[in-house]
Amino acid sequence: MSLQLKRLTYLVSLLILAISCTTRSGQQSFNVFRYNESKGITTLDPAYARNLSLIWPVSQLFNGLVQLTDSLTIQPCIAKSWLVSADGLSYTFQLRTDVFFHDSPIFPEGKGRRVVASDFVYSFNRILNPQTASPGIWVFGFLDRDYVGYTNGCYAPNDSILIIRLKRPFPPFLGLLTMPYCSVVPHEAITFYGKEFGRNPVGTGPFRFKYWRDGEKLVLRRNSRYFEVDEQGVRLPYLEAVSISFIPDKQSEFLEFLNGKIDFLSGVHAASKDELLTRTGKLNPKYLNRVTMLTSPYLNTEYIGILVDSAALPKSQQFLLDRRIRKALAMGFDRTKMLLYLRNNLGYPARQGFIPQGMPGFGGTSYGFDYNPVEARKLLEQAGYANGVGLPELTVSTTDDYLDIFEFIQHQLSELGINLKIDVLPGAAYREMLANSKLTIFRGSWIADYPDPESYLACFLSSNFAPNGPNYTHFSSSQYDSFYSLAMSYPEYGERLRYYRQMDSMVVSNAVVVPLYYDKVVRFVSARVENLSVNPMNFLMLKNVKVK
Repeated sequence: MSLQLKRLTYLVSLLILAISCTTRSGQQSFNVFRYNESKGITTLDPAYARNLSLIWPVSQLFNGLVQLTDSLTIQPCIAKSWLVSADGLSYTFQLRTDVFFHDSPIFPEGKGRRVVASDFVYSFNRILNPQTASPGIWVFGFLDRDYVGYTNGCYAPNDSILIIRLKRPFPPFLGLLTMPYCSVVPHEAITFYGKEFGRNPVGTGPFRFKYWRDGEKLVLRRNSRYFEVDEQGVRLPYLEAVSISFIPDKQSEFLEFLNGKIDFLSGVHAASKDELLTRTGKLNPKYLNRVTMLTSPYLNTEYIGILVDSAALPKSQQFLLDRRIRKALAMGFDRTKMLLYLRNNLGYPARQGFIPQGMPGFGGTSYGFDYNPVEARKLLEQAGYANGVGLPELTVSTTDDYLDIFEFIQHQLSELGINLKIDVLPGAAYREMLANSKLTIFRGSWIADYPDPESYLACFLSSNFAPNGPNYTHFSSSQYDSFYSLAMSYPEYGERLRYYRQMDSMVVSNAVVVPLYYDKVVRFVSARVENLSVNPMNFLMLKNVKVK
């Protein structure tokens, strides 16, 4: 059979599937999990999976060497075991021999072939290739690309052994490998589809690509050859299909959920907040028999950042170099009331540092901020601005979705004599000015890429000044940099943790950032769904899900 004929047969099967996923009454078949992606999906290529709207479907289609559990521990996936050299530079992975790419017309007879170690060498080098233009290229910046005998730091001595060589020890490296960028892809698919691979994905995941019509529906079908099994030895996944709709309007999405047309909602939109939640953030009692509300800490810290670089600060703003003023700002508003009144308690008051609740080892910092107007007034007086008299106006820059938060803070700071002006910027302008140190006080949000505090603490390294890194405050401390280097010299997480906590305390005690709140994952799930979990990375894991 010619490749063209194979593809025609394949397309016909897609049309049959699209019809079979819906009964005559218009209701979805029972063994299909349905969700809506209001932001749309632009690609299913893991090389470009940089946000949750892309990470969620990509994670159903692809696998990497390792994976995360809901408790954020790193577990085997395609790699069944691994060893790290004593110097922390070499990672040797033993691969499973029962992992196959999805069936596809790109393979002989349309049957997916077995995954081998050289597939990972190819996949990683594809991300590193500038022509791919992957936003995940930084993940492989730790590889020793000049190591003799290796291809950009990777080597496959045989089909089941993969060795990765780093240019310097980086203990969180295994966490990086859990990111979708590190998924394995077949070279045959990239060669055949080229830039259209994102529309024709071929992976190894629990589900395989079946049908996609822009603005209407994306369907993934069960991968009957998937390699993972449950505790009873039953092959995963349980679902026959995943159906993703693309309704852009949040109110319409909410109505579809209430009408049983989709199976879960992620997050709370203003259009549905008062209907779904009580004032204190609990599920509305009238939905208790129809809906399950799942919550978890989310590895996202919302904060105010302050530029503390004397060379970058305008002369009129040099007073921000006084740590007492920054501390007064941090103590001048009530985080508990802010979350209750404005977020229905969908978050946690940020009192313990920049590293958020939900991170393994959270807490233990020796410094944090809470509402303390008496102490804030003392600090202002010590700085020469008793009751705020003579203190220049402060301008905080934000986007419109955080305006209510800053109006609350503005009101409370005014009671201390601090005049806070709110500058609402369009998203693109905000990001450009932030990256180029043009914002002296700004609203920030940092979401972990991997479950290690290093993801947060690297934001304050002297070598990471924006725009070449994520240090938007331009905080600089040789002691801080030394603690970071010491932490990276210890392979065990528990040993690094003591340095992480000292670094977190330094950032907060200097008030270069003012943590506002630690975010919360919130999911509303139909009663027909079983085993849908929740985790601090807000990943969507469907291989264990069942529907009634």
